Amino acid sequence: MADGFKIEQNHGKSRVRVARVWRRVAGSGDVIVEWNVGVSLFSDCLPAYTSADNSAIVATDSMKNTVYAKAKECTEVTSMESFAVLLGRHFASYYPQVTAAVINIVEKPWERVAVDGQPHSHGFKVGSEKHTTEVRVEKYGTLSVTSGIEGLALLKTTQSGFEGFVRDHFTLLPETRERMVATEVTAAWRYPFAHVSDIPAEPFCFTQRYLEVKKVLADTFFGSPLEGVYSPSVQNTLYLMAKAVLNRFPDIASVKLRMPNLHFLPVNLSSKDNPNMVKFADDVYMPTDEPHGTIEATVSRTMSRM
Repeated sequence: MADGFKIEQNHGKSRVRVARVWRRVAGSGDVIVEWNVGVSLFSDCLPAYTSADNSAIVATDSMKNTVYAKAKECTEVTSMESFAVLLGRHFASYYPQVTAAVINIVEKPWERVAVDGQPHSHGFKVGSEKHTTEVRVEKYGTLSVTSGIEGLALLKTTQSGFEGFVRDHFTLLPETRERMVATEVTAAWRYPFAHVSDIPAEPFCFTQRYLEVKKVLADTFFGSPLEGVYSPSVQNTLYLMAKAVLNRFPDIASVKLRMPNLHFLPVNLSSKDNPNMVKFADDVYMPTDEPHGTIEATVSRTMSRM
């Protein structure tokens, strides 16, 4: 409290871009990661706001420099979740006035290229979807780790429908058992680690788990290669995707999915002279993402929190 007012505050550094290269890693050649790092510190620096006393403020420039210094210390290939934990532990323990640190990282999707079927030792191209994480570390080691995906674009040309929904005098949408379905998945899953000591002594491969979760989400969306799987709604498909992740990975406590329904509208064109200029036959569509439906849900194990 200050002057009869309640103040909740934090400060940090955003969009700290860092790239780390590990040279000649056994079995793969050079490895590169590029991270966009955000640091947010919760600290006892109220006098800076109320009395112009900056003596407890950790300069955001120092936060930026710490990101580069800690990246240099990572002499072995490191996942961005592990790097976020490393940063959070440093900020929460090094500065007495800091009670908690929240680290957000988005990874640019550099992917190793193949030339004539051979993985290139030092060549990379940019992929599509992005790997994300948010880590919170408190003063005495309390921990939360959330990983995620941004921009996972998925589409099926058939095996989707939408029927039985509410109809009233505003409803124009026809029911169908045959439509295209497309979405751009944003996913976040929380690990059960509640304290820094809960992270396994053997290095937990967050990066491998990210790749595995992404595959389970996509495989569940598409179904088998030849038959596929019918989707009666984006809601049902979302639930099946989240459930598949929780069933497959006991070390994930909850999954949040956001799946906008990106529309492909049938095209019919006619004129007085040409009434059948374009007659739709499941072939010509107008793609549009504005406006779009928005479907999101969190699926958790019992006694879990997201």
